[in-house]
Amino acid sequence: MSDEVMVDVADGIMTVTLNRPEAKNAANKALAEGVAAAMDQLDGSDDIRVAIITGAGGTFCSGMDLKAFVSGETPHIEGKGFGGLTESPPKKPLIAAVEGYALAGGLELMISCDLIVAADNAKFGIPEVKRGLAAAAGGLVRLPRQVPPRLAMELALTGDFIDATRAAEMGLINRVVPAGTALDAAKELAATICANGPLAVKISKQVVAESADWSSEDMWEKQQALVMPIFTSHDAIEGATAFAEKRAPNWTGK
Repeated sequence: MSDEVMVDVADGIMTVTLNRPEAKNAANKALAEGVAAAMDQLDGSDDIRVAIITGAGGTFCSGMDLKAFVSGETPHIEGKGFGGLTESPPKKPLIAAVEGYALAGGLELMISCDLIVAADNAKFGIPEVKRGLAAAAGGLVRLPRQVPPRLAMELALTGDFIDATRAAEMGLINRVVPAGTALDAAKELAATICANGPLAVKISKQVVAESADWSSEDMWEKQQALVMPIFTSHDAIEGATAFAEKRAPNWTGK
C-alpha cells in the first residue's frame, strides 16, 4: 500500500483514507495504486464485509493532481479507471464519507460508491470544463444515472459547485450529517450492513447495480438467476433459525 492511502480494518469494516491533505487529496498515480490495492483486498478477504473511503485533512478529494498531469502522470489504473476505482468498483458495498470538497475526479470517485454520507459543509461539482477538460471518469456517464439528467447536464456544462443540501435534494447523497462526523456516520451505516447476511448483501448490490441495463422482458429471469443461490444457502437457513430462536445469526457467507 502506498503512503498516499491508509487502510484500516476492524470488525469487518475497511476504512480507506486518501492521505494527501497538503494537496487536498488530489489523485496522483500512487494514490490510484493504493486505492486499487485496497479494493482488491476488500473483495479478496472473507473477513471484510464493507468498506468506507474518505479523505484526510477535512477534504474528500479535489480531483486529479493537475501538477502531476502537466508532467505527464495520470491517476489511472488499467482496468480500474481513475483513482483505481471508477471503472471497476468492488463487488462488496463501498461507502463514501465526505467532508469538505468532492470535486472533479473526487466527485467521480464518490459516485462510484454505493452509498454516500456527507458533512453539511461539503461541496460537490465537476468543474473540468473550467479547465478545458471533461469529466470523463464518470461525471458525464454515471452521474446522469444517479440524478435527473438535466441536473447532471447543468453540473457538467457550468462546472459550478452545489452544497450538501442541494445534493441531498437531487438524490445524489444518502445522508447529511454535522461537519466532522461523516466518517463516524459512515461507520454506523457500515455496521448496519455488516449485521446482515454477506451473500445476500453482495448479490443484492449486484442486482441493483446491473438491473438498470435490463429490459422489462428479461429482468425477472436475470434477477432469479442471481438470487436463487441466496435462498438455497446455509445463511438463509441460519437467518430463519436465528429469528425463530431469537438470537443473532452466525453468518458464514455460504
